[in-house]
This record gives sequence, C-alpha cells and structure tokens, in this order.
Amino acid sequence: MSQTAVADSDTGTPLRELARRHGLSAAGKLPGLAAYTRQLWSYRHFIASYANAKVMSSLGKTRLGMVWQVLTPLINAAVYYVIFGLVLSTARGVDNFIAYLCTGVFVFQFTQSVVQAGIQAISGNLGLIRALHFPRASLPLAITMVEVRNMLASVAVLMVIVGIREPITFEWLLVVPIFLLQSVFNAGLAMAAARLGSKVADFKQLVPFIMRIWLYGSAVLYPVSKFADKLDGWKLAVVEANPLLVFIDLMRHALMEDVQLANSPLVLWLEAIGWTIVVGIGGYVYFWRGEKGYGRG
Repeated sequence: MSQTAVADSDTGTPLRELARRHGLSAAGKLPGLAAYTRQLWSYRHFIASYANAKVMSSLGKTRLGMVWQVLTPLINAAVYYVIFGLVLSTARGVDNFIAYLCTGVFVFQFTQSVVQAGIQAISGNLGLIRALHFPRASLPLAITMVEVRNMLASVAVLMVIVGIREPITFEWLLVVPIFLLQSVFNAGLAMAAARLGSKVADFKQLVPFIMRIWLYGSAVLYPVSKFADKLDGWKLAVVEANPLLVFIDLMRHALMEDVQLANSPLVLWLEAIGWTIVVGIGGYVYFWRGEKGYGRG
C-alpha cells in the first residue's frame, strides 16, 4: 500500500517561506525586468515565426507580394516630388533633390509603419493573448522585425537611387549603425504605442495626425535650412532635436555629399544615441510595467 503524507498547516512556518522552499510564486505577479528580459529572449524563435507569418498574411494574397515593400515608399516619394519638388519648388538650393527626398521618405516611412502597426499590437491580438502565455512584448517586437525586413529592401533600392548621381564612398558603411540605432528607437516606440493603444482606444485615431505633423517637422519634403529661416532660439533647438530629423540627417550625410544638416555630424550622432537609449529602454520599461493588464477587461 502506497504511503501518503499530509502537510501540517500548524507548523508555524510562514506561508511565504513554504512557497519559497517549493519554488512557488504568487499568481499574476509581475516578473522583474531582468527575469522578463530572459523570458523574452527564450521566445525569440516565436517572435521570428510570428513576424514571418505577419509578412506572409499581409502580402501573400497580392499579385506583387514582397515588391510592395519597395513600391510603397517609392510611390510616396514620387507623389511628394511632384507636389513639393515641381509644384511648390522646394527643391531649390538642394543638389540631387530626388536622392534627398527619397532618403527622407524611406527613413520616415520606417518609423511611421512601426508606430501605425504597433498601436494595434495588443488590441488586435486579444485572442492570441488570452489563449497563450508568452511575454506580451513579443508582439510589438515582431512588428518591428517585419518593418526592419521591409526597410532592408527599401535601403537597397535607396542606394541605387542615390548612387545614380552620388559617388559611392566608405561613409556609406555608416548606414549600418544608423539603421541599427533607428531600429532600437522604433522598437521602443512600438512598445509604448502598443500599451497606449491597449488602454486608450481613441489613441489610434490620433496617430495619423501625429505622424503627419511629425512628417512636416522632420525636413522630409524640403531643405532643413527652411527651419532656420523661420525659427530661432529654443524653438529652432526643439525642432532640430526632433529624433526623426536626426536619423534622416545622418542617413543623408552618409549617402550624399555637400548636404546641409541641422547640426554637425558629431552632435547628430550624440542625439541619435541619446534618443535611442531614452526611447528604446524607456518604451520597453513602460510596456513591461503594464504586462499583467494586457488582454484583461
């Protein structure tokens, strides 16, 4: 006959100590940031698979498929060139305006796509969240991975466009660290937008207006010198510290010669690193703090 044992509840040992001895933890407890990061790393294959599935589901039914990853920013650049370059003549004073414009459009489109998809990372996947247990940051990170893949194709096309009139130099190698910094920055934005979108449903309606204002404040469509013509003092400093303007300026400086910048390259690099740390880490911590509330209510 098998023997059984019954735990004596009157041993005087605190329940917390008993739980610790047996490796138990409180249900629904928010894991520490380091533990959460380790969990997230263990789900890296899930994140990659989810990103691949997102790409296939979004483009698999179209005839051109992956070609749309490149066509979308190209069409946007063509429309902006006709309106701003030809009709409004903002190309005056800018050599190789087509390369200047395409660089701005491609870099801005990278962040814009991440934010627009990130806002629905939680609210658009409630079924998955309620059915499976996994670190919820996997969803905005997967969205960022999708856009990173799209941007890689766009950068290849951008280099062809720029190389038509610009010499290929060693400075083109700077595209790699710029791209990495912006990717981390975008991941932080995606996580912050995901938490906001899960808590405030109306925020999704504001995102197009926010991104449009950000577009016009990032010198995508016209020379950055126009800001200095209209603004001064702290107003000019705020505009020139705009993170997307910083990333766009760095990309233009890497790919083009004799391009006017908002600040010196050293200042731009310091600003880019600063924004990446603040937004990348800050967005991650902000999302982690809301981990236990996603999918509830």
